[in-house]
Amino acid sequence: MGNIRKYFTGSAHPELAKRIAEFHGDSLGDITLMRFSDGEFTASFEETVRGVDVFLIQSTLPPADNLFELLLMVDAAKRASAKNIIAVLPYFGFARQDRKDKPRVAIGSKLVANMLTAAGVTRIMTMDLHADQIQGFFEVPVDHLYASSIFLPFIRDNFDLDNLIMAAPDTGGTKRANAYAKYLDLQLAICYKQRRVANEVQDMLVIGDVEGKDVLLVDDIIDTAGTLTKAAGLMKEKGAKSVRAICTHAVLSGPAYDRIENSELTELIVTDTLPLKQESNKIKVLSVAELFSSVIRSVASHESISSNFII
Repeated sequence: MGNIRKYFTGSAHPELAKRIAEFHGDSLGDITLMRFSDGEFTASFEETVRGVDVFLIQSTLPPADNLFELLLMVDAAKRASAKNIIAVLPYFGFARQDRKDKPRVAIGSKLVANMLTAAGVTRIMTMDLHADQIQGFFEVPVDHLYASSIFLPFIRDNFDLDNLIMAAPDTGGTKRANAYAKYLDLQLAICYKQRRVANEVQDMLVIGDVEGKDVLLVDDIIDTAGTLTKAAGLMKEKGAKSVRAICTHAVLSGPAYDRIENSELTELIVTDTLPLKQESNKIKVLSVAELFSSVIRSVASHESISSNFII
């Protein structure tokens, strides 16, 4: 890639895009997202991008308008003769649809990957995909960043490691929690849950001894907060001294904020890959802007990005 870079964003999370650009001493490029009276919209670059590396910073959170905005921006950049079109997706929406787990269902993340590739994306940059195999859905290079690069130094600097125990809120998060535990040389606890339907936990039990410990739950996505708050309550029932949680993507839909406020969680630590819908005294936000900015600089200069990974 050349040295000429420009940064643009849609309406999903302009504050994060602005912070990423500012780390380079730049500002966001001028783009117009015009809406018609019936809700249809279009994207138009108001400055030249010919021969330029265009970085389109847009998390694809619901509604689907955010994804379609990105697709239109990609198409506009391609038709305006951009040299490279890099989609920077701090949060990759539809990532939970990564496999066919029952008959006659869509694999949404593969469909999104196909659409982005067809639109003209030449590179993808994202963070903490719900499933690592989603990288293989793309036919273009994928830079998959990990929030552990932000969370682990924060844990080391702000927690008493002598009394800390890492925990997974479900068996699906065991690999992530175990990686954190190994890096910090901590013990691990696991919550085992059974669901009736998606987003509704039926039963849960704890594997591991948390009595008298400061428990730190770790997960990639917190949506309705049902699993996490149930896990926190169960940890307290088992004698935990305190329960905190770290989650990369703060989807926080439906009753999530009320559940967090009324839960046994002392604190929820998230990143700003998604904008918070409301403020909460229990929620602390760590920014991913500097990490993405560093990787963008390395990619644009053909340099290795491996120094940005801890685990």
